[in-house]
Amino acid sequence: MLLLKKRYLTKNCINLCRHLHNEYITTKDTNGTREIMLCHDKTKNSLSMDMMTHLIEAIDEKRNETSLRAIILSAKGNVFSAGHNLKELESKNGIELHKQIFKKATELMKSIVLSPVPVIAKVNGYATAAGCQLVATCDMVVCSDTSKFSTPGANFGIFCSTPGIAVGRCVPKSQAAYMLFTGEPITAQEAYNYGLVTKVVAADQLDHETESIIEKIKLKSRSVIAMGKQFFYKQRDLELFDAYDLGEQIMVHNVNTKDGQEGILSFVEKRKAKWTHI
Repeated sequence: MLLLKKRYLTKNCINLCRHLHNEYITTKDTNGTREIMLCHDKTKNSLSMDMMTHLIEAIDEKRNETSLRAIILSAKGNVFSAGHNLKELESKNGIELHKQIFKKATELMKSIVLSPVPVIAKVNGYATAAGCQLVATCDMVVCSDTSKFSTPGANFGIFCSTPGIAVGRCVPKSQAAYMLFTGEPITAQEAYNYGLVTKVVAADQLDHETESIIEKIKLKSRSVIAMGKQFFYKQRDLELFDAYDLGEQIMVHNVNTKDGQEGILSFVEKRKAKWTHI
């Protein structure tokens, strides 16, 4: 009996807290939160082909399991990500590799948007070029007050066209243009004022603030959050009236799901909702 109990506890512990590590990232699953940490110090966490491949795999792993509620992207060191690995973009590597690199980058950004759970960037340092694109693509961004963000590609003869897609959808035109055309970094407070980041806190409060947001997410139905995230991104590309037409359909569907009805009943009956998450 004791042996069976020990095996159960060991298995349960593995489910609650799982660690994976390689040269590029460290992944830790704890109580429904997956933290993916970039840890390739020698390239300042550049988005090389290998790094992007590992990130995509970590984001997509068991994405539909109801136990997964949120993903954190963080980084080791004072550079969140320096962007693409420029050594891979040298002409000697050939145009076919260059095509693969930018296709892989697009795949990475799509994996964040298409993830059914919220993806939160936890930034404590510099996020530049494609690293800034990675941050801007996340659903929310919590950063330390010493963090900085830039799209300096033009300084090196490569305009930050694809980073500008993500930044330009978060930041008003004139501020995005400043970042893209001058390459100058903006401070954490400026990034907050521009709408690039969600929260700015002291570095020692970064973990606490991120976890606080995730705990609020965990109180909701996973299936409802997934449905809402999918619609949120889809409607952004629609004309206003088309967005409302689609929104009507989504609301009717949402109301008639199990968790939709459970939420209504819990409110009427003044009790805590019991979500099915499916």
